[in-house]
This record gives sequence, structure tokens and C-alpha cells, in this order.
Amino acid sequence: MRGTTRISQEYDVFAGLDVDKRSMAATFTTHAGLIRSVRMPSNVEGLVTHVRKHFPGQKIVFAYEAGPTGYGLYDGLAAHAYRCLIAAPSMIPRAPGQRVKTNRLDSVTLAKNLRGGQLQSIHVPAPLYRELRHLAQLRDTLVSDVVATKQRIKSLLLFEGLPFPPAPPAGQWSRAVQAALRALACAPSVRFKLDQLLDHLAFVAHQVRQTTREIRRFCRTDPELAQEIQYLMTVPGIGWIVASQLLARIGDWRELGPGRELSGFLGVVPRERSTGDTIVRGAITHTGDGRLRSKLVQSAWAAIRQDNELREFYRAVARRHPRDRAARVAIVAVARKLTTRIAAVLRQQRPYVVREEGPSAPLTPAETVPQGTTRRQAEPGASSS
Repeated sequence: MRGTTRISQEYDVFAGLDVDKRSMAATFTTHAGLIRSVRMPSNVEGLVTHVRKHFPGQKIVFAYEAGPTGYGLYDGLAAHAYRCLIAAPSMIPRAPGQRVKTNRLDSVTLAKNLRGGQLQSIHVPAPLYRELRHLAQLRDTLVSDVVATKQRIKSLLLFEGLPFPPAPPAGQWSRAVQAALRALACAPSVRFKLDQLLDHLAFVAHQVRQTTREIRRFCRTDPELAQEIQYLMTVPGIGWIVASQLLARIGDWRELGPGRELSGFLGVVPRERSTGDTIVRGAITHTGDGRLRSKLVQSAWAAIRQDNELREFYRAVARRHPRDRAARVAIVAVARKLTTRIAAVLRQQRPYVVREEGPSAPLTPAETVPQGTTRRQAEPGASSS
């Protein structure tokens, strides 16, 4: 994203901040070297007052690690017209032999790396997209709870040697199946545990529905957000749930960078260790939101059934890989291709138009992987482009 640019050398003072719930360690350095390290309460006003008192008339840039304190410090500094970077902890250079870790030393490391231009900021979404992200994360958490509760019920039945009711056409967890589970004959303690799990399943499923309705309501209240979701839904395979979560993670479309930046942001580009004429690519990087990446892979499965061009692309990639992993490698390549369409639709602010292609044979079962695979099984990575 465009918000991930490194800082330039146009500043006079570089401030590294190690922030916790109650206090922060702040180290200020210039191009000439270390100035001072101080400890102060964790609030913006105290920091700004300190800076204006000790560095009047100088250009100052701040940096701190992304963490549980969120974006409050960033917002406060931006409101006072200060530049601030939020660095991912995994991307901060550290000396391999360093065996002592304190808040002050962490702030010194941040200040020195900031001065040396070695820090890269994460993408900081606008408040609107942060709110949408909260809702999307809540829905994902609740859906995971639903899946886990269903697995606990099945594990209990397996442990007790009890049969799971046959699934009707309405689905494995339909109301009829849950009613049959409540009528299942079993020991009193097993009956109590099973009823509690079924009650919890019903409660969490209701929360999922409520959260889903709230996400829809939230997206409809903002005209631009609603329009962006409509544009994304014109891309084959993208539904409104995936569209809303994409916007929650990407944020403002105006900050989208060129090329394959979105693919890298979503973690569907291959790792690479190349030197000279030797090019070695491996599995995908798995950076970013794993749940969103999983949804993107599932969207790719839907897309190759709707779009002839993507279906033929899927087949072309699959033919170049061993049969035991060809389908999984190819579907990740399709997911990566979807990201380029998503980026184009957002940048150009227009619907996606499927190009008319010649007839393409439908997929056969042998060309795909089972639909019940786990996320890791569904997205092992691809070295193809």
C-alpha cells in the first residue's frame, strides 16, 4: 500500500517510541547521533508538549511498533501535523547478538532505524475502514467459534460411540439434524454436555447472523463504501462478504499502489531466493490476514466456474505441476490473478466486465481438490504466475 513508504532524510529529529498501556519510552536522535531518552505517560499531549519545549522549530518524525495500543498515538500526532510511522515488529532490524531487551533500548533501536531510513510503515486505514475491520474480525471470530463447536459435538459423539444423524437435503447441521441430536438417547452427563454445546451453537450462530446484518447496514450507510462493494461484486467469484472484508483490510482505494502490491499485501505471492541466473521460488508468503486469504482462495474456486478465461488459466497452471498438488497450486495462482482484477476495479472505480471467450469445457472432479480441505491444504503456494 502507498502508506508503507520509508521515511526520507528531510527531518531534523527522529523519535523512537516504545509504548505500553500506561507509559512510553521515547528516544530522540539527530543525524549527528543520540540526544536523549526519556520516560513519560502514554498520552499524546504530554509527548507534543515535550517536543515543542525541547525541539522548537525543528522537523520531527515519530515511529512506534504496531501493537495492542492501536492507532490512537498515530491519530493524535497526525492531528498536531506530525509525521508518524507504525512499524511491524517483524520488520524492525535488530542486532542478532543483543541479549538485553528493555523499553528504552527498544525506543533507541526504533530511533536509530528511523534515522537510517530502515523502517517501513504498515498501512494505516482511515477510521471508516477501521470500524468495518472490527465488524469483519468479529464475524470471523464467531464463525470460527461455530466451526469449533460443531467439531466438539462430533468429537463427543465419536468418543461415546453415538451415531451422527443422517444429513437431509437441507444440510448436515439443519434444524432437523439439531432436533435429532437433542432427542438422541445417551447417558445423563453426556446429554447435559451435548445440550450445552447445542445451546452454544445456536447462540453463536445467532450472533453470526446479527453481525452479518450489522456489516450490511454499516456498508449501506456510506455511499462510497457501498459503491466500492458493488464494483468488487462484479468480479467473478467475489461476493459481498469477501468484498466487505477486502475493503476492511485494504482501506481507502486511493492508497492502492501499482503492480502486484495488493498480491503481496494479501500474501499470495511466492517466496523467492534467487541469485544471479538462479531463480528459486517457493510457497506463498502467507503474510497478511490468513482468514481473508482463505476466503480469496474459495472465491477463486467459484471464479473458475463462472469465468472461462480463469478456468483455462487454472488448467494451464495445473498442467505444469505434479498431479498430487497441481490443483492447489493452480487455484492459488487464480487467487493471485483475482487480486489484480480487484485492484484494477478499485483504482478505476468501475465494474468489472467479463470478456467474451470461446466455449470452455466445465471442470471435472479430477481437476479440483475436495471442497472440505483446510486452509493450509487449500493454499500451499504456487511458483507460477
